Amino acid sequence: MLKRLALAVSLLSLSVAPALAHLNPEEHGSLLAGVSHPLFGADHILAMVAVGLWAALLGGRALWQVPGAFVATMTVGFAAALFGAPLPFVEPVILASVVVIGLAAAVALKVPTWAGMVMVGFFAFFHGHAHGGELGSAGALSFGIGFALSTALLHATGVGLGLGIGKVFGGDTGRLVTRIAGGATALGGLWLALGA
Repeated sequence: MLKRLALAVSLLSLSVAPALAHLNPEEHGSLLAGVSHPLFGADHILAMVAVGLWAALLGGRALWQVPGAFVATMTVGFAAALFGAPLPFVEPVILASVVVIGLAAAVALKVPTWAGMVMVGFFAFFHGHAHGGELGSAGALSFGIGFALSTALLHATGVGLGLGIGKVFGGDTGRLVTRIAGGATALGGLWLALGA
């Protein structure tokens, strides 16, 4: 009973939309502005959770290496934006990341951990570049640490959901429910891409 209640609360929390805009770094500091930044874009939230869901389905070292690759490559993309490196198609690729990674979880795409790291790393570079382009008046180091921390926590949420769903429902049923959650993130990405 308690496990099912915890699962229901976790799933409902995914549907809650933030009520505030990005935090102003001059009022709240660059670190908190960075922490809040990924939390105010549905595309970022869905992609980060999808990475965690897929990592949970891959299992083993992928549980931490796939999300870790995302965070590491995202910081490289952030630095590229700070140095003025142009990158075309940032927003379309970010939206594609939600759909593609969500679909990878939905079909429980089984790849070697290194391949999963490369795939999420490609998309992470674009996410990081977008964060760098939206730095505004925030201090780069504090802002970068903040959004990396927030991203890692969103990945952990996805991994936790994936593992928790597996434990609550068990075996094949748990994997199926986790895959359905991945499919839901992919549908969310399509919904965002179509401008709904």
